[in-house]
Amino acid sequence: MMKKRLIAISMSLLLCATLSVPMDTSATSVSKITSDSIKDKQNQISQAEKEKEQMENQITDLQKVKKELETQKANLKDYVAELDNNLSAIEQNIIELKAQIANKETEIALTETELEAAQDKEEKQKDFLFKSIKLSYEKDDSYMVDMLLRAENFGDFLNRADFIDTIVTYEQQMWEEYITNRELIELCKQELELEKQILDQAKVNVETEQANLESLIEQKNQDIVAYESDISNKEQAIKEYEEAIKEQDAEIEALEAAIAEEKKQLLASNGNVITYDGGQFKFPLASYTRISDDYGMRMHPTLHVEQFHNGVDFAAPKGTAIYAAYDGKVVAATYSATMGNYVMIDHGDNLYTIYMHASALYVSKGDIVVRGETIAAVGTTGRSTGNHLHFGVRKDGSYVSPWNYLSE
Repeated sequence: MMKKRLIAISMSLLLCATLSVPMDTSATSVSKITSDSIKDKQNQISQAEKEKEQMENQITDLQKVKKELETQKANLKDYVAELDNNLSAIEQNIIELKAQIANKETEIALTETELEAAQDKEEKQKDFLFKSIKLSYEKDDSYMVDMLLRAENFGDFLNRADFIDTIVTYEQQMWEEYITNRELIELCKQELELEKQILDQAKVNVETEQANLESLIEQKNQDIVAYESDISNKEQAIKEYEEAIKEQDAEIEALEAAIAEEKKQLLASNGNVITYDGGQFKFPLASYTRISDDYGMRMHPTLHVEQFHNGVDFAAPKGTAIYAAYDGKVVAATYSATMGNYVMIDHGDNLYTIYMHASALYVSKGDIVVRGETIAAVGTTGRSTGNHLHFGVRKDGSYVSPWNYLSE
């Protein structure tokens, strides 16, 4: 007992003398904070384990998707719509996975900082304990007795005895804090390992989903070409294509009619309407490879019948930014089985631009956009067999050549 007290005294005296750290004798306060830290870390590890399990199951079952799509192939319109819906789900999963990667990298950096701080604290604690224990063995038991015997009176004696008890309590507190800090270090290491595993899995998942995306797009392209090229159903394919164009036109015309009615109501109430000032359109793509199909009469690539092509197809890589050709109001930003994801902009004076087959839409109906603003990204949604932008211009209810407003 005498030895323990001597060690406690020497450790505390050394602490005060060498480290100049004020003693907090509230053992319960430190214990509670440390205990809460351990519990928080254990909860974080538990959540990380669940996240790891979820991450391992966050991959699209490509074979299941393809099997389900097989039932839709008899109806090309339904098949394209369902396939595009699956593509959209995979795209969204990729976006979420990339966000998880960014978050996880931040969490790893925080955990590494926390681990580094705990390890630094451990080194200081070990150094203190080593010096204190060493000093305790350099003293004999008479040191404590001598300290008590030097009391000037009974009150001083009690004060010195109380001081010794305080030192013992503090020494116990420091030891418990060291043990708990060691536990925190091990938990930080465990959490860090889990977080790195989750990060690695997320990166693998992104690569897998990208491959799934490309596989489905390739499958779609092959199936559309095969369907349209099949001699046995060529007549039906031509009929369906012509009906699809009619549906497209009907959808666009309905939008134009609704806008015209809205403008009439605005004029009747002395409201302001958009007017086109005659300026030249901005080229609608950030970059493009080539004109894959121009405006006008053309031979359909798979149906091999002459058809009117109501816009210009610009081949471009998936994700290429699509720009608003001119100032205006977005009157449609939605999906159609034939046009895919598309945007339609009202420029005033019965002049509209249409942007089809996008992989993503960045604007909504009712938005006001300016010339050159990014409104969508190139894709191959709808009845499309490759990444491109179908850019159309309508004036007074009919399609006109985009080249009337663009410079080549």
